[in-house]
Amino acid sequence: MHRDYSGDQYARIARALSNELGVAQTHDSATRTALQIVEGCDHAGISLVSKRGKITTVGPTDDIAVRADQLQYETGEGPCLQSIREQDTVYSPDLSSEERWPRWAPEVASSLGIRSALSLQLFVGPDAMGCLNLYADEPQAFGLDDRVSAHALAAHIAVAMTAAADQANMDSALVNRTMIGQAEGMLMQALQISGDQAFAAMVRISQHRNVKVSRVAEEIVKKGIHPDLFD
Repeated sequence: MHRDYSGDQYARIARALSNELGVAQTHDSATRTALQIVEGCDHAGISLVSKRGKITTVGPTDDIAVRADQLQYETGEGPCLQSIREQDTVYSPDLSSEERWPRWAPEVASSLGIRSALSLQLFVGPDAMGCLNLYADEPQAFGLDDRVSAHALAAHIAVAMTAAADQANMDSALVNRTMIGQAEGMLMQALQISGDQAFAAMVRISQHRNVKVSRVAEEIVKKGIHPDLFD
């Protein structure tokens, strides 16, 4: 039986996702929610594509979701990869007779017991994209109403993931600025130089080592001013 979710209910889901503290918690909450609201869904995970093209699974609900995703990455085929490449939703009602992915489909059907798969692309920012992967142990698991529910959920998940990543970047930037300020103060005191000179010194060290200024500042704060710092 299809679970009928109204606009108000989706709004509550969106608020719940946005209230998660951290990127990983948002991923976990998103996939758990998919199990709850998409009828027939037995396993779920999110595939994320990095700027360099590497794909990883986050927030899996179980080991079956992890392995189903991993087999796609290993074989280079499957609903998730097709969804990402074609920027579209991809559905297979019965993997035991699926011909689009001749290596992936028979393997997950026989070894993992997965019979239906639904992958929906997630737009999670200008530098990242992903896919919500829903798997079912029964064939014909995702009817039209279920696919509509999954589409609505995917849209909310994408917004929540983008917000969580933005917050994480802001938190990281704040920590870096604080660390750099502390390192500047330590250099100023130890070397009797100005703040501009202290920052310039860290920039020179970062360029010489080919690392970020924040990494140099972290080393100074944790290890102090030592001779190897300027080698």
